[in-house]
Amino acid sequence: MTTITISPKFQIVIPKEIRDNMSLNSGMKLEIVPYKNRIELIPLKSIKSLRGSLKGIDTTIMREKDRI
Repeated sequence: MTTITISPKFQIVIPKEIRDNMSLNSGMKLEIVPYKNRIELIPLKSIKSLRGSLKGIDTTIMREKDRI
């Protein structure tokens, strides 16, 4: 587990190991979400970067017999 420190200006530095692992870059936007007693940082991705990410997904739906 990595520990960070909050600066007097309430800023944090994401450790290099985590930045590299998560492919975070300078200027990238993150959403901050409070969840119970912790803070989660979620990288925001553009819609264009998500193109093709669902290729091959199974779209069949099991329907009830009276709905066919």
